[in-house]
This record gives sequence, C-alpha cells and structure tokens, in this order.
Amino acid sequence: MAHIKSRKLAPSRLQMSTVLATLLLPVAAQAGDGAPAADDTTSPPIQEVVVGGTKGNDFKADRAGSMKYTEVLVNTPQTITVITKELIEQQGAQTLTEALRNTPGVGAFFLGENGNTNTGDAIFMRGFDSSSSIYVDGVRDVGSISRDVFNVEQIDVLKGPAGTDSGRGNPTGSVNMNSKQAQLRDSQSASVKFGSGRQKRATADLNRVLNEESGTAFRLNLVAQDNGNPARDVVENKRWGVAPTLAFGLNGKTRLHLSYLHVKQNNIPDGGVPTIGLPGYKSPTPDRPYLSNAPMVDPRGFYGVLTDHDDVTADMATVRIEHDFSPTLKLQNTARYGKTKQDYLLSAFMGSATNLLSPNPADLATWTLARGNRTVKDQDNKILTNQTVLTAEFDTGTLKHTMVAGLEFINEKQTTVGYTNLGNLDPVQLYYPNPAIAARDLNPVRSGAGTSGSTDTQALYVFDTVKLDERWMVHAGVRADHYNTDYFGTTLVTTTANGKTTTTLNPTSLTSKDTLVNGKLSLLFKPTPDSSVYATVASSQQPPGGNAFSLSASANSAQNPNYDPQKTTTKEIGTKWEFMKGKLAVNGAIYDTTVRNEIEQDPTDSTKYYQTGKKNVKGVEISVTGEVARNWLVSAGYTHMKTEVESGKVVTASGINQLSYTPKDAFTSWTSYTLPFGLKIGGGARYQGKLLRGTDGAVGTPAYAEGYWVADAMAEYAINKNIDLRLNVYNLADKEYVAAINKSGYRYTPGQPRSASVTATFRF
Repeated sequence: MAHIKSRKLAPSRLQMSTVLATLLLPVAAQAGDGAPAADDTTSPPIQEVVVGGTKGNDFKADRAGSMKYTEVLVNTPQTITVITKELIEQQGAQTLTEALRNTPGVGAFFLGENGNTNTGDAIFMRGFDSSSSIYVDGVRDVGSISRDVFNVEQIDVLKGPAGTDSGRGNPTGSVNMNSKQAQLRDSQSASVKFGSGRQKRATADLNRVLNEESGTAFRLNLVAQDNGNPARDVVENKRWGVAPTLAFGLNGKTRLHLSYLHVKQNNIPDGGVPTIGLPGYKSPTPDRPYLSNAPMVDPRGFYGVLTDHDDVTADMATVRIEHDFSPTLKLQNTARYGKTKQDYLLSAFMGSATNLLSPNPADLATWTLARGNRTVKDQDNKILTNQTVLTAEFDTGTLKHTMVAGLEFINEKQTTVGYTNLGNLDPVQLYYPNPAIAARDLNPVRSGAGTSGSTDTQALYVFDTVKLDERWMVHAGVRADHYNTDYFGTTLVTTTANGKTTTTLNPTSLTSKDTLVNGKLSLLFKPTPDSSVYATVASSQQPPGGNAFSLSASANSAQNPNYDPQKTTTKEIGTKWEFMKGKLAVNGAIYDTTVRNEIEQDPTDSTKYYQTGKKNVKGVEISVTGEVARNWLVSAGYTHMKTEVESGKVVTASGINQLSYTPKDAFTSWTSYTLPFGLKIGGGARYQGKLLRGTDGAVGTPAYAEGYWVADAMAEYAINKNIDLRLNVYNLADKEYVAAINKSGYRYTPGQPRSASVTATFRF
C-alpha cells in the first residue's frame, strides 16, 4: 500500500406547549417519515391550522429541542447546529459519531492514551474533550458507549460554554440528542440495510393514536444490527434496541410522556493498527535505521484476538409531565433513571522499540509486535435525576419578558472493577497478524482493585429574554450548581522483601464539594424580521472529578480536590439570516474562548504544581442550511480555529504551540436534489485539517495525522408510495486517511475506504 495521501425523553416540539405543538406538527408530518395517516379522522385538525412565521424543511430546524431556548434559532444568540433526522437518514448514519460529521471540527479524533483505547463517543469539540457533555433530552448521558440514532428526532450541537445551560461540563460545548416522541397521527415505517463490510441493519418506527379524544398515543422504535467494518477485519458492531413511548393528553393542557430505552451491544472492539510506515514515522532506535522506510501494514489487519469483546447494556426510563396553566405560564417536570453497564476486554499494543522486533531486516515475515496491553473495563454508570422547568411570559411596562426558571436534582454514580489473570499473548507477526491466536492462562478474576465515585448536584437557574422593542433583545441567564463528589478507590501494591513478593490493597477516599455559579449575557439586534446580529459572553466550569467521577491525591492531576475548578469564558459575535421565506438559514460567528486553571509543573521544582495554565481558542464558523431552491436542500459548514497554550507547557508532540486533536480548518457539506420524476440525488464532501497528537515521550512515532478530503454520494428513488430504495456510496475516491490517532502515536484508526450500502424503506 502506498503512503497515505489523504482519507476521517427530550423536549420534542410537542413539549413547548399545546399551541406550539399544533403549529409544528404539520412541519413534522412533511419532514418526517412521509407516511400517510392510517386514519383520516386524525388529519383535519392538523390541516386546518394556518402556520405563520418561518417554516422548517428536511434539513432546517426552527428550534433547538431544549425548553431553555425559548426563541427560534434565528433569534438565539449562540452557535447551535441542529442535525435533523432526515439529514441523518439520507447519509445512512447509524451512530452519534457519524451524525456529528455534519458540524465542522467535531469528531472522534483521539484514539486513547498509550495502550488504552477510547470506547464509544469520544468527541472533541473546539479543542477539548466533550465526551462527558452528551445529553439525551436535556439529561446527561453517562457511559463510554457508542450511541445509536435509531430513536433520535434531531441532534442539537451547542458550541461554546454550556455551564449556564447544563451545569458542570466541557468548556467548549455539549451535544443533546432529542428522542422521538409519540404524536397524534398514525404512521408506520421500517427499513432494511445491507452493505460493505458485512453490514446488516433493520429499523422500525410505529406510531399509533390510541384515543384521539383524550390525546393518547403510542410510539415504538426498534433496531437490530449485525455489522462488520469495511475498513477492518474481525471488528464487529452488533446491537439491538427497543424504545417505546406512551403519551397522554397531547391535545390538552396536561400531558404525560412515559418513555423507555433499552439497547444491548455485543461488539468486537478496534484497538487500531501500528503507525509504522505512515508519513512522519521514524525508527525509534539508531541501530535500526531501515524502520524509517518500512512499508505500511495492511490497515485491515486486526491485532487483537477473537475473544476480545465490548458488551454494553443500556437502560433509560423517563417520565415527563407538562402542564399549561395558561398560554403564558407552563410547567414541565422530567424524572429519569438510567443505567449503563460495560464489559470490555481488548488486546492492545504499544509499538515501542522493545515491543517491535525485526530479527531479519530483509524478511518482513520475521518482524513481530508484542501485545502486552490487556485492557479491561467492568464499569457501571447510573443516573437518577429530576428536572423542573417553569416558563412564563409577562410584561413590565414596555418590556416583554420570556423567563425560564429551573430546579434540578441529580445523582450520578460510576463503579469500576479491576481484574487479574487476563492471560498472556504471544507476539504477533507485524505484517501478517493472526487474531485466532488465543491468550494463554486466561482466567479473569476480580483483583479487589476498583473505584466507586458519585456526584450529587442541586442546581437552580433562571433565564430571561427581554424584548426591548421590535428590534432589540437582551438574553441573560445565571445558574448555581452545588455539587458533592465522593470517591473511593483501591489499587494493588506489590512489594518484595527477603525474596518474597506480597500484593496488598491500597485504599483511597477523597471528597470534593463546592458551589459553581455560571452566567451568560447577550445583546441581539434584528436588522430585519428574518435576521439578527448579536454579541454574547458566557462562562463554564469543570470541577475536579467532574468528568469522570474520580478524584486523585496526585499533585499533577486536575482531579485533585485541592484545586479550583477549570474555568472558561467565551465571547462570541455573530449574525444569523433567513431567506426563501424562512427556508434557508445562513449563520456566521467569531469567538474567543479562554480556559484557565490548567495544572502546570514548576519549571525549577518538579515536585510543585500550580494552576497557572491557560489555553485559548479563537475561531470563525459559518454555515448554510435549508432549501436553496425548490427541491434542492443543502447543509454545509466551515470553521477555522487558531489555538494556543497562552501559559504553560506546549501540549503537542511536534512542539507546535497549538491544542492537540483540533483541526485548524474543517469543512463539511451535504446536498440533495429531487428530480421531477422522483429520483433524489445527493452527496457531500468533508475536509478535516491536520490533527496534532499529544505528547508522552514516545520516540519515532508520527507527530500528527495529515488532513484529508472525503466525498460521499447518495441516490434515492420511490418505487411507489410505500417503498423507497436508497444507495449510499462512501469515500468515492477511495482515499486512505487517519481517522484517529492515539496520544503516543503508536496506533491509529484507518478511515472508511470506498464502500456502499443499500437501504429499502417501507411506509404504510
């Protein structure tokens, strides 16, 4: 193979109010499954409504899902990307990570630390890890799992600090997945998909009006999948899921939603492939200079063993009650219990000089790679939360207010269990790996080591949108979070004395508590009724242990409870415009984010650490979403980021003063056009700029992953009113690229090669 050239239940619309639900249901019916109503008696009330103002379409949403955003997007003074269900379906995306390709500069770029491999949705956004800031229907979703989109109506990507909206979290944004909800219209659809890499997937979406008079409806979403990976041998993604939801009073003042989600995954995880032969790779030792010119390994090769596994069970039960006291006073209460269990075992490697042997430089068949990293994870995550939100509209003199006040109680827990006797693996041939070679002496038993962490949070917040007149608006919000994190961990300590080796357990118990106050303030001006220009300043904080439920007594750890929270301030100036009678949105923003209180080592005394580190991200982001012309839809975005460490040690292996895993430039696009005879054609191109990896002392490994362009295409045709066929072709030019690279640079994840899938959708 040649060197790499280039290749990488929520607030629904019904929740806003009965009136708003009635306005938006016709839009959802047009942009949804497209199924005709099974019972015509449910249609007239919807058809008689006259919709005013802007109108969404298959790609353009008018609102974010959260009740905290009371205005339409054009009047919301913050960068928010809404990825609709229709856009996800056209692209054949199956996971959250795949769907997030529709917002530039956001992705799973980081493969993991040393021999460990990140699992699930390891999302980076604007220079920082956002994996702990993923929400489902406004509630934090914990667990390092890969989230399926079979039960997702839309995905809201909030750029900038989300401390006022969501509490503690990532400094540069959050992701909220809005679940499908029961509706007052009958529809049913199903799809089957087959594709490259042994892909097999089936989904179903059934909605039934049980009693129109009382507003009772039931919806059921299902998924079953057994996928290989077009880029990799052995790797498997197998899952099934069920998501029922029952709603009462959809046409009344009081509405009750009962939702449940169960997903079961049985995967074979991907530990990546060695980076030997990639651009930038050099021999780790001077006595073997020929390693610098060694050929690449086959990116399809699997370096684990067949017994590797990633088994996940996720359950989520939600009860949501909404009540309209009046057209201007509304209450919503959401209670949820969620649990995720992950059982994970991966045979990984570190391609260091001692692990990479080449006894005969002329015979690649003699080159071997040690696989000494048996990565295990037995982890439980639980969350119990209750959120109460009150929305009120009122006037004070000539000022018009829309106020949102909320109270949240959250209990989150994470427990991990350590194991020993994970077996021993013989070295594998570097260029001809054999995953059938089983581990010797494999007999996993609990070692007694492990961790248990929990965070209790009580939060109170208030938002107010004040309309000064027809053109000027002020948005202000403040949130106070009182948290208490308790951590208990045990580690194995091995000592040798008098020729005798003894292993003991070393317990650690730590506590961290504080009250965090975050705020945001915006001023918005409307040059026209369909546009806005705004300036916003907002803050966010991440306390010790806030993203992993673990605390540390180490002086060099940000999880040390003696340290202050990481603090973020973002300033943003932007503008939003709507054209084509509200069907096309054009947005642009420039922003400046500063993250303070990073842990830094004293340059003269290595035993001392201070919170003097500061990082900065400056950027511009523009997007175009919606209908360009009749039957022609587009979704596109571009971002340019300038990142640097303003105070502290440079964090990249190359020595360049930028943030790791953050592309300087990124572009994404997708467009589709429906021809007069019913054929829909579409496609898009993505560009991901160079990714600088982190630094950990590894020698000879690539310091970065090269940027790349990838183009995809789609064709869809309605055979009749009940059956659609869609062909998706990915990576048309079959470009080879690095989708993710680990911190040491020993391993990388190959990008998806040219591949295809065919999906048949049935609607009745």
